[in-house]
Order: sequence, then C-alpha cells, then structure tokens
Amino acid sequence: MQNTSPFKPVRDQVTTIREDGSRRFLYPADAPGRFDRARRAAALALIAVYLLLPWVKVGGYPAVFLDVAHRRFHLLGLTLAAQDLWLLFFLISGLGFGLFFVTALLGRIWCGWACPQTVFLDHVFRRVERWIEGDAVKRQLLARAPWTPSKILRRAAKQAIYLLLAAAITHLFLAYFVSIPSVWAMMRDAPTKNWGAFVFIAAATGVIYFNFAWFREQLCIVICPYGRLQSALTDDHTLVIGYDWARGEPRGKPGSPGAGDCVACERCVSVCPTGIDIRQGLQLECIGCAACIDACDEVMARLGRKPGLVRYDSLAGLSGRPRRRIRPRMVVYGVLLVIGASVAGWSASGIRPAMLTATRMVGAPYYVDGGTVRNQFLVRLVNKRSEKVTLNLSVRGLPAAATVRGLEAPVEIAPMGEEVRPLIVQVPRAQSALAIVFEVVASDAAGSFRLSRAMEFLGPEAAPDSPNSHEPGPRSL
Repeated sequence: MQNTSPFKPVRDQVTTIREDGSRRFLYPADAPGRFDRARRAAALALIAVYLLLPWVKVGGYPAVFLDVAHRRFHLLGLTLAAQDLWLLFFLISGLGFGLFFVTALLGRIWCGWACPQTVFLDHVFRRVERWIEGDAVKRQLLARAPWTPSKILRRAAKQAIYLLLAAAITHLFLAYFVSIPSVWAMMRDAPTKNWGAFVFIAAATGVIYFNFAWFREQLCIVICPYGRLQSALTDDHTLVIGYDWARGEPRGKPGSPGAGDCVACERCVSVCPTGIDIRQGLQLECIGCAACIDACDEVMARLGRKPGLVRYDSLAGLSGRPRRRIRPRMVVYGVLLVIGASVAGWSASGIRPAMLTATRMVGAPYYVDGGTVRNQFLVRLVNKRSEKVTLNLSVRGLPAAATVRGLEAPVEIAPMGEEVRPLIVQVPRAQSALAIVFEVVASDAAGSFRLSRAMEFLGPEAAPDSPNSHEPGPRSL
C-alpha cells in the first residue's frame, strides 16, 4: 500500500525493538473518549457471546457444540454430521471474502475492535494490570523499581489472576467440544481419568498465559499475518486511522508563530498499544484501535481547537483528495462475497435432519442362487435430531420380478443415533444382464423430508462393455 501523505516516515525498525535488539516493553496509558467507550461496549458484548454460547441451548443442544467424539456439529440449531463438513469450504471461503471486503472498506477494524487477542488483552488482562499496578506512569516506575515485598506481592497477585483467567478461557473453550457438564465432570475427576483433556487444558492454559502475560503485542507484530496482508487488500481510499499532516505541521507549542495544531505532546504515542507514532503515517503495527484519536481529541479540546487532527479517514482524504468508496477491488470482493454467501445458503438449505447411506456388503459382488442373482447391501441411517424419528424404507427402480428383504418394517432411530439394516435384493438370472440401477428411499411418517441413494445391481451376465464386466467373477452357492 502506498502512503501518499507528504510526511515521510523516519522509523525503519519495529517500535518494540531497541537498536541493540532487546525488547522494549510497552505500558500504554488510558485514553478515555467516545471510541474507547464504543470499543469497551463491543468487547463486553463479544466476551458475553463467548461465555454464553456453550450455555444457551438451541434445539436441545448448546448454541455452538462441536461434538467431535460423536461426529456431530451443532451450530445455532443446525446439526451437521461428519459427512456434511464439506460445507466448511463455503463457510471458510465466505469468511475469507468477507474479511477481504471489510478490510478494503474499513481497514483493520477487525484487529482493533473484534479480534480475540485485542478484546482479551485490552479489556481483560490490561484492566487487571491497571487495577493492581496503577496507571502507565506507575507501572513504568514499578518495572524499574527494585524487588521489594510490595512489588513482589503486586506482581504475584497479577500473575496469579492472569493464570486463573487463562485457565477459565481454556476450560470454556473445551466446553465448545465436550459441553459444560462434561467439563465440570472432568474437573471433579482425577487427571488420570481424562489424560487427553488434562494435557490439552494444561498446554492451552500455558500458551494463553504466556501470550497475555508476556508476549502481548508481539503476536500482532511478529506472528499474525493480517498486518502484512492488509497492504495487499487496502488502497488510498480505504478507511484507516491517520494524522492530518497539513494541519498539524510544523509542530510547536501553543502560541508559537507559524506552528500547526500538533503540540508534540506525544499523547498519541503514550496510549498506543503497539507503541507506534501515528504521525509517521500508516504502519504495519497499527491495529486500528482508535486510542490515538481519543487521546488527540482530548488534547485538542483542552486547547480549544477542532478535533480530528488524528482521525478515521483515507490516505486520499488526509492528503486533501476526494475519497472513492466504489472502486474495482470493492466490486470484485463484493461479487465474490455475494457468490460465496449464496452458494453457502443454498448448500445449507439442502441439509436434511437425517442421513442415508448404502454400501455393498464385504465379499463377492453378487451370488448366483439357482435361478436368481443376489446382491447384499448395508443401509445405514443416521438421525441428526435431538428427538427420535421413525423412517419408512422402500426400494424403487427394480424389475417387477425382483424381491427385496430387510426393509419391510419402519426403522425407529434414537435421538442422535444410527441404525444399520441389511438389504437383500434378488433378481431373476435372465434379467440380471440388464443394467439395473435402483434407489433406496427413506422418508419420515409426516413426509417432511425424503432421502434417497442410488445403487447398482451386479450380475454374471453383464455385457463386455457394461460397468458390470469389470466386477469380480460370480460365486455360486
């Protein structure tokens, strides 16, 4: 992405790395303001959603329950079996196109407003840190102070709370896969009874604790590829956070002749969670959190000057040029998003509350029994509902002289259960030379849905150019 601002950045290294290669730890200050309040409300809403989804039931199951052990995936009342996971392709591609579209339009709004890393770090862990150690100045002084009993107590209390929060986040995450009651039962049992879950909890808690207690903004700068990806997704007309160079330069104290509105107070730098100076232009580390906007607007209000020296705008707008919202990349991303969403919606509408599969039994493909040829199949029925269902089975497309055994009675399937029934099809040998394709059909008593599976009948009299001619030879009984 090209920076069209007349201000030329002078920084050539990551803000959290000193010239000698050591890490510079950040102590961002609070920046109360309209965007801070909005971000905090959004964060609380997102955390509430994360906390409530495993508890709130939709259709008899948690709103989001990824039951890997039983190969059932419950999403807001929609139940998917393992065979339905091909829909994930459309879900993931739709999210990808949606991210492209939103980024091209609004920049890194995801990073600053909705990313779990930002939500938990800024609105949970750093809040605990401020509560225990004080504001940014006090935290910096405490970091430089010698290890006294007071410092040890504060640091120990902070790290203990961090560890408890990391464990809570991990246990709740596990509940998405095994349910809240199962997590509670595992917590009461000895670790030896649930080694897999115990190792996962221990490892994930350690990773989350390490991330939020020490690694922090380095995840966004070093590991996450989104900051680098945005340079390919955005352009001069994307909404970003920027500094009005023409209005702010040259910097000077209030009342200085010829000075711009920027008074070089460094307030925008002190509140930045990644430590950048927004006045140097749009940078890789900027997560679009708008803390610098609130900080600068507060200073401008004190000085009686117009807010917006640092603001949401496009690079074109900051340079005095008109901003274009409709442009080729927006059209391309929008079309891809609509296509992906449409295909995903159409695919999801075809999901049925039950599943039918039919496979040939292990052994010879057919058996010759006197004057008839016999094929043997296994019909598998899966109930995706949380209540039992009764399915009527039938076979269509067979010759009139064919006989069918195994599917005479309706099949009752328990909630989220499955049943397997044998299917024996016999056809007179004289008719087995024909290319017979038949259907196994299942439907519920109310006729609300219908499932079918096409099968091929194999026999010994297949013509040389028919598909049956490639099957193994007959086996007589």
